[in-house]
Amino acid sequence: MAFKLVGISGSLRKASCNSGLLRAAQEALPAGVTLEIADLTDVPFYNGDLTEKPAAVKRVLAQIGAADALLLACPEYNYSVAPALKNILDWASREPDNALLAEKAVGLMGAGGGMGTSRSQYHLRQSCVFLNLHPLNKPEVFSNAFAGGFDAAGNVTDPKIREQVAGLVEALVVWAGRIKA
Repeated sequence: MAFKLVGISGSLRKASCNSGLLRAAQEALPAGVTLEIADLTDVPFYNGDLTEKPAAVKRVLAQIGAADALLLACPEYNYSVAPALKNILDWASREPDNALLAEKAVGLMGAGGGMGTSRSQYHLRQSCVFLNLHPLNKPEVFSNAFAGGFDAAGNVTDPKIREQVAGLVEALVVWAGRIKA
């Protein structure tokens, strides 16, 4: 049985540790699971006045629609959710009946400062309530991006972080199966 995850990093930086968490997840997938990473670099801010969605938005929304579950790598900007991540969720939520997000399982992880994005993940969970997304409660992945667990390109080098990410992906697949049932 094929299972498709879509990963979205809230950071637009090329050397993002949050994008590195998603790459680590790609390397730790259980059999039968794929993870496609969405690219937000050219997604404009949501604007309800636009009569036609921009091509970049259509591309990412198609990825979200085809996914069995989402894996969100959530940086922390000023104690809250990064604008790029919130923005794509805002675009997706405007689909009729919230069809792309409603009842979808979602895993959250993040790399940031000393508290490892715990505050932004908490705020993101609040948005999940309105979006009718079903976040996985545990395991939690809060990585300190400045404590040596990542290289200069944002790749995960710490085996413990890799283990946490692998555990999150495995639990997310199980959780998504429960949600669908």
